[in-house]
Amino acid sequence: MDFLAKIVARKLEESLRLFESGVVEEFKAAIAQRPAPLSLKAALDDAPFPAIIAEVKRASPSKGEFGLKWDPVELATIYQENGAAAISVLTETVFFKGDPDSIRRMRPVIRLPILRKDFILEPIQVYETAALGADALLLIVSLLQLGKLKALLLLTRSLGLEALVEVHTKEEMETALAAGSRLIGINSRDLHTFKMYPNRPLELAPLAPVGVTLVAASGLNTRADLERLVAAGVKAFLIGETLVTAGDPGRKLRELLGEGEM
Repeated sequence: MDFLAKIVARKLEESLRLFESGVVEEFKAAIAQRPAPLSLKAALDDAPFPAIIAEVKRASPSKGEFGLKWDPVELATIYQENGAAAISVLTETVFFKGDPDSIRRMRPVIRLPILRKDFILEPIQVYETAALGADALLLIVSLLQLGKLKALLLLTRSLGLEALVEVHTKEEMETALAAGSRLIGINSRDLHTFKMYPNRPLELAPLAPVGVTLVAASGLNTRADLERLVAAGVKAFLIGETLVTAGDPGRKLRELLGEGEM
């Protein structure tokens, strides 16, 4: 089963509502009134090892529902109080049971950078992300040709946001760097099959030049998993399912952080 193809097809259908008359004007009005965005890259660079982006995630296409008991704002607050460097919010509504409006609800109480994690394909989604109050968004290289990636990056930055650019292969890393990405996520999960490749960050991290902040994602369950990648030069980690499925997400986050020292 090609999970990514199904998700993208549904996302394109869902995004049609964003092109309705007056929507972009509403987004621009909200953007004009929102607080100045926070820098995700700076938050990760300035955090002690390991810097963790803690994710609000309610389901996945391969494993079904697992985080519905948590209110997104409550969970984000728990992460903030227990040492997260930033918050990621998975907002895709059908396969991941997310809700874009949860970012708007958590913005008044969350003082950390908020990353909107979704399948961003069109410029209108960038405006939507800024209007929601997010500080950064996810761009997946496998879904975007170089020209489109550059254009979305430029628009993102023009609105004061940052982009975490996700890669899975050497070729995608080269594309991300060619587009000018300075914040790159290396995902160990194949988005087409959801199969895991745990050594992927070790293989791709050496390709990034100095100044690029790397974020490892997927399959990070223990402190040892993080230590293994820190030794390879990975700066930060995006962790969702491990935290959401823990009986005590705050305690699990502190365990992964090791009291902020490594």
